[in-house]
Amino acid sequence: MLDLSLLPDGGVSWLDASGGYSDIVISTRIRLARNLEGYAFSGRARDGERLRILSQVQQAMSGVSDLRHGAMLRVDELPPEDRLLLHERHLVSRELAGLDPQRPVRSGAAVYLTRGTSIMVNEEDHLRIQSIHSGLRIAEAFNSVEGLDSDLGERVPYAFHAEFGFLTACPTNAGTGLRASVLIHLPGLVLTKEIGKVLAGLQQVGLTYRGLYGEGSEVVGNFFQLSNQTTLGRTEAELLDYLRRVVTHVIEREEEARKVLLRDAGYIIEDKLWRAYGTLRYARSLTFDEMMSYLSSVRLAVGLKLITDLSVYTLNKLLIFSQSAHLAHAEGRELTTSEANLARARYIRGILADDTGSTR
Repeated sequence: MLDLSLLPDGGVSWLDASGGYSDIVISTRIRLARNLEGYAFSGRARDGERLRILSQVQQAMSGVSDLRHGAMLRVDELPPEDRLLLHERHLVSRELAGLDPQRPVRSGAAVYLTRGTSIMVNEEDHLRIQSIHSGLRIAEAFNSVEGLDSDLGERVPYAFHAEFGFLTACPTNAGTGLRASVLIHLPGLVLTKEIGKVLAGLQQVGLTYRGLYGEGSEVVGNFFQLSNQTTLGRTEAELLDYLRRVVTHVIEREEEARKVLLRDAGYIIEDKLWRAYGTLRYARSLTFDEMMSYLSSVRLAVGLKLITDLSVYTLNKLLIFSQSAHLAHAEGRELTTSEANLARARYIRGILADDTGSTR
């Protein structure tokens, strides 16, 4: 079983609700895709090539001062439950973790973790350098990866073309190789039925949306991941500034939708949100989808200041630690679905009781 104490800050410092608009924006993530010159892309590389890539990257990391106190995990040597746990913490992608039966974990798959940043090795690209920060903190997240990218680039030759920029396995990532995204909670727009217009507008201006875990994941609990679609033809600064401006507009739309809910359906919304809190507070069994739905309502209640003795940090923790791999890790054994539902409800009851100072 994975020893989480080996991970710098447990890999979840981004849950601390310290960033801007933290009641609406859970996190900001910046990811840079890079490939080493002279090797086939990971999907076409042979086992020996991926292992040589890993060895070359490890050697390069040893000379980067910011990486000397991190932790390297060989993802291809971890059992499925530990790989899922890392995925639930947003530390590795579904692809790197090999969670799809038809696409098993690759040889040489690894992740290097430092506080607030991580480097995935042998994912779709040879390197995925990423940083996750709490709230809306686009500039800070980019600064965390920019220097790291430069230091590594001095030690390993990146695949680069004078016209097309950084070369990537997927052509849509070529150019800067930058994907910037925010994980945002939009219940107001969903309840006022404005979400369809907003999402359609995002696609028209070059952004895309996905679920809680990015590409291929479903939208649950009114949590959306918004990110840039293109990386070619614009500088990093232009991409980041554009995302910041669009996301700020979406936040303003969400805040306005919340005001409309209170104005036009105040007692109905209050009743809905307090019922959700009561269910989370006292339920004895909760599926993941149920938990996400109720958690969304309670998060909205906190944002509207209907519930004042519950912190956003606590809600962020519930979002991650009540997932199946985390529950199994806490229990020290594999759980059936029904056992996980019981453990989830028990965990949430305990956390809410501790945070509010009430009884269980």
